[in-house]
Amino acid sequence: MNSINYDAVKAAKSKSRALSFDEIQEFGRKIDAIRAETMAKIGKEDSDYIYKVRNFVRYTEIASRGMLMFGGWIPPVWLLGTAMLGVSKIVENMELGHNVMHGQFDWLNDPTLNGANYDWDTVCTGEDWKYTHNYMHHTYTNVLGKDHDIGYGVMRMTREQEWEPRFLFNVPMGIFLSTGFEWLLALQRLELEQVLFKGTKTWKEVYVQSKNLRKKMLRQFGKDYVLFPLIAGPMFLPVIAGNFVANLIRNYWASAVIYCGHFTEDAEMLEDNTANETKAEWYLRQIRGSSNFTGGKIIHFMSGNLSHQIEHHLFPDVPANRYQEMAPKVRAVCEEYGQNYNSASFAKQFASVWVRLAEHSLPDQMVDKIKATRAKLSLKNLFARAA
Repeated sequence: MNSINYDAVKAAKSKSRALSFDEIQEFGRKIDAIRAETMAKIGKEDSDYIYKVRNFVRYTEIASRGMLMFGGWIPPVWLLGTAMLGVSKIVENMELGHNVMHGQFDWLNDPTLNGANYDWDTVCTGEDWKYTHNYMHHTYTNVLGKDHDIGYGVMRMTREQEWEPRFLFNVPMGIFLSTGFEWLLALQRLELEQVLFKGTKTWKEVYVQSKNLRKKMLRQFGKDYVLFPLIAGPMFLPVIAGNFVANLIRNYWASAVIYCGHFTEDAEMLEDNTANETKAEWYLRQIRGSSNFTGGKIIHFMSGNLSHQIEHHLFPDVPANRYQEMAPKVRAVCEEYGQNYNSASFAKQFASVWVRLAEHSLPDQMVDKIKATRAKLSLKNLFARAA
């Protein structure tokens, strides 16, 4: 675990106003009221929505795999089939699997949409995901030393993480993680950095712990790169290539959405106060550690509504299709209490992620010198000296 300078964390710049205890509790009550108001509406509209999503996933997968199997040698057919399969995989992971596994639709009493039973179409097992994401990440969101999603143990995201030479590869590592997101995220619970960089875990322990994961990896690999290509017969090559590219499409988009929700410039990394934290303080931490990005219906749908990451962190068990109507209410409460509601265009948030990764790849002293030099050479300072 990286050493943490908690004094520095406390002194870190924040765009949010410090609140008194009474203000925090009142803030929490208003957020609770938004949740209660929304939950009172949950019903047929939400049921219809999730069944439509599931049908979308099923039919797009059938259609795309059919195109690859029967017309994969024709370039336009291959391109359309591959793109559609990538979209199907994205929606299955983000709008169906992720949200169902949060228990957002347990109230339907449909065992196929029950969070405890659902296992999605990706390498990571449902059991591992529900531990690393539903429990660890949502409990300790952006808590240094507790939330493994802060750089996934291999990227430096804040000055409060001690710099090491390996962090010079922050940006390449971010690209590498995006490329193999399906496979590398599946390894998260194993915490391989404990073996590779810290020596606090052995490969034997990793092997034992990975029993279920190894089975899931074989199943997923077998489906996309053995079963469907073999069924395709003479279309073996177009099918295996289409499956590979579709998985890449899903990996790059899913990682971009996750990065934009957690790693933007204004997403705060916070000290561990969870032992004494009230529910209202937990709400504040979710808001300060999260980022939204704007867009239309398609971008919200394709992101599993994680374009509203703030609302998801506040209300992980509320059906995600409700986040869009909750967002303006949450934003209004944040503005009332002087809390930064971190929202911008996808392009701006995505760019800020890579700026943050680049900045924290270098020793802090070097970053400070670069910033000081840039300030001296700025047009404003140059004109001031000329005057």
